Amino acid sequence: MKCMVAGREAVTAAEFAELALGTPVELWLGVDGESDEERAARLDAARDILADPEYRGLPDDLVRLAARVVEDHPDLFNVVPLARPVRRRAVRKGVAA
Repeated sequence: MKCMVAGREAVTAAEFAELALGTPVELWLGVDGESDEERAARLDAARDILADPEYRGLPDDLVRLAARVVEDHPDLFNVVPLARPVRRRAVRKGVAA
């Protein structure tokens, strides 16, 4: 099954995320071994991108994308639905004043 995003085929998960976001994933997650100076430059670039009107909705888009991936592929994250606790009312004893 092909994974198409914006008319382009994504072969890996990283390519899918990059095509969906419109920016390289490394910009947001960083890379192993980056220096403090490289990290500061990367975060500065990310802030500039988020200030651009075209990308203002990017955080919301990213959350929607992540939620969709978790919902469609829960086995990737070993997600197990938890039972909701039953709310119990406190038993009051005594006489009302």
